[in-house]
Amino acid sequence: MTTSENENRPEDWDDIPPPPLTHSSLCPVFLALGWVCVGLGFIGAFLPGLPTTVFLIIALWAFSKSSDRLRWWLWTHPRFGATLRAWHVHRVIPPPAKAAAIIMMMISVAIVAVSSSSWPVPTILAAVLAPIAVWIVTRRSAPPRQTSSAAGQEVH
Repeated sequence: MTTSENENRPEDWDDIPPPPLTHSSLCPVFLALGWVCVGLGFIGAFLPGLPTTVFLIIALWAFSKSSDRLRWWLWTHPRFGATLRAWHVHRVIPPPAKAAAIIMMMISVAIVAVSSSSWPVPTILAAVLAPIAVWIVTRRSAPPRQTSSAAGQEVH
């Protein structure tokens, strides 16, 4: 990494394991998986119904095992970096992402219900998506606040 990259590193960068697998025969596999997921995430940014963040989270994981430079690129990406860091560090899903996910699920069920000639298919889809929606809604919406142990004050 260059000096300018080191200066611009987020504070929590060093807290994020694991280091790249530099001598692993699986590095090319992880690298390929990372690029496939970046591609799918890019398509998902423009195609309604296809998730973006999920694929980028997988890409970040794959790049963390194959390429520190590509991991850094995703970690500091101006559009997706903050969301990836929030998920990776605190398991946070921002409210707009939650809303988008739930709305897309509802639209998907509605489209299948309207286009299906029978009720079992949309019912099964709704039954599969409902627990996923509950899981998404129950994730944190913001990182936890840190408290100072000496003063008991919240640190922002």
